[in-house]
Amino acid sequence: MQVGYVTDAIFLKHDTGTGHPESADRLRAIASALEPVKHTLVTVIPHPAAISEIERIHTVEQIAAVEVCSAQGGAIDSDTVCSLDTYQAARTAVGAGIAAIDGIRSGRFERVFCAVRPPGHHATPERAMGFCFFNNIAITARYAQQQGYEKVMIIDFDVHHGNGTQEAFYTDDTVFYFSSHQAFAYPGTGMENETGAGKGKGYTRNFLMMPDSGDVEVLDIYQNDLPPFVTAFNPDIILVSAGYDLHESDPLAQLNVTTEGIRSIVRAVLGTADVPFVFFLEGGYDVEALGQNVRVTIEELMKD
Repeated sequence: MQVGYVTDAIFLKHDTGTGHPESADRLRAIASALEPVKHTLVTVIPHPAAISEIERIHTVEQIAAVEVCSAQGGAIDSDTVCSLDTYQAARTAVGAGIAAIDGIRSGRFERVFCAVRPPGHHATPERAMGFCFFNNIAITARYAQQQGYEKVMIIDFDVHHGNGTQEAFYTDDTVFYFSSHQAFAYPGTGMENETGAGKGKGYTRNFLMMPDSGDVEVLDIYQNDLPPFVTAFNPDIILVSAGYDLHESDPLAQLNVTTEGIRSIVRAVLGTADVPFVFFLEGGYDVEALGQNVRVTIEELMKD
């Protein structure tokens, strides 16, 4: 199976400051872990997304706020820190998704991993938050629809709920959002009764895991709960918010999922449908474990 790998050096220049968990060391660890298989991947260098693409999800005011924050080297909030290169990195993280869709459309590959930062799934249409500035996966979903993938499924296994992604599509029946996350963790959204509204009713599904849950609990979700939703929705493409902070080593969460558990999650996701897949890096803050967890993800993506 031909696999695309989308990344860029600009992502290392998004400087969150000393001690911040969402650091450039995350991508360095991934690059190191992937060195043995890098030659088998189709490496793609993305371009910064046009403002018009970002506006598919975000307001003009939100985009401008990120640009100003970056120019001033300030912060949106205590978690969401800007540096001079943040705006360019955030636009390029969005561009990675666009490059992934274009590569799939051109036949260069069928599956893609986007190793990007800043991450995106907490960014709402009106607000940057939770280390996230623009919602990379949500914007990519809209771009994919423009390219003919009418029904898009987003699967989010980050330990934190993707509140921004859910909000973007809560009333939409063309994008199905499926999330598993630690109960009562940041940002406090993603309850099981949040299932969508209006014509989007039933197209959002949240599965909560209690602290100290491990492989057994998470695999029950991905091997048993997920497949019927994928079958019923019958997506044209599946996008995955791959957050590795559900791992047992992670300092920002309290789940006990192993690296082999993550491999099994990815395998289960890939087994749900014969469609293109695009994985986006979200969380994961033990850098050594992050590299290994992305490595097993890539290994699963490469299997026929």
